[in-house]
Amino acid sequence: MQDPARRRTAAVVINPVKTDPERLRALVDAEAARNGWAPARWFETAADDDGRAAARAAVQARPDVVLVAGGDGTLRVVAEELRGTGVPVALVPSGTGNLFARNLGLTRNDVGGAVHNAFTGTDRPIDVGLAELTDADDSTTTHAFLVMAGVGLDASMAADTNAWVKKRFGWVAYSDPIARSIVGNRHIAVRYALDDGPTRTMHAHTVIVGNCGTLTAGVLLLPRAEPDDGILDAVAFRPNGWFGWTKIGSTLTLNRFFSRTRFGRLLARFLPRSRALPTTRARSIRLELDEPEQIQLDGDPFGRVTAVTLTTHRHGLTLRA
Repeated sequence: MQDPARRRTAAVVINPVKTDPERLRALVDAEAARNGWAPARWFETAADDDGRAAARAAVQARPDVVLVAGGDGTLRVVAEELRGTGVPVALVPSGTGNLFARNLGLTRNDVGGAVHNAFTGTDRPIDVGLAELTDADDSTTTHAFLVMAGVGLDASMAADTNAWVKKRFGWVAYSDPIARSIVGNRHIAVRYALDDGPTRTMHAHTVIVGNCGTLTAGVLLLPRAEPDDGILDAVAFRPNGWFGWTKIGSTLTLNRFFSRTRFGRLLARFLPRSRALPTTRARSIRLELDEPEQIQLDGDPFGRVTAVTLTTHRHGLTLRA
């Protein structure tokens, strides 16, 4: 039971490269004082660490809420440390992508509003994706993700993109790895199983499994994906040459119209839909690869794997917004 004499305390995990620390500190201090909270505890990520040390220290401080000031990578690490604790997470979006914030409709350009919501907002349970990765040496590690996991082209984009270009130009930075992959038309052999179903085989350019459905620039990839339903949605890119990529492009362009507008949903009942990007859903997805392939989680590369099992921790994270 919480001591009634104890004032509530916030912890702030901040990536100082992507956030203005002085401005954020002023906003947090003012909001804490306004709401009768104790001064916040601050934990900065380090250049030689993915943010795990800061996230772990924040959890050990036993805060009443954790503010995450950084990009999707920082949030992913904090979620990995906080899942199952019940401590709410409040996102102060910064960085290039902020796909999680985009998918949940969180304001990405209002730092003051985000800080205010951290102290006064409502809590919502969110699923945490779990990826059990097996490398070529049969070593297995488990990591969290909130948005998407990808194998193939999607992961190569994360691994091969120049970090300096990505930081300054965002999505444009991915044009080179995309172009090289399309021209090479490289496919990978994948054996997959959904839940307790049989193992099947396919060849694909990339496989993406999502807890959320929207990509950068608002492109809707997985129309049925919801971050709190305990189910993962998956899609395999299997284009047949340039014409196949054209069909995929048109499908992605129209997905939001057909899935997010009333007229589009009505029209979809009468028009044949493209099968360029058929999706599937499962609570557990197992992928096995003939050769080690790159994998990414929420845009961060995690090396090469020979197998991956993807599941969710249903309502494993509490989001305050």
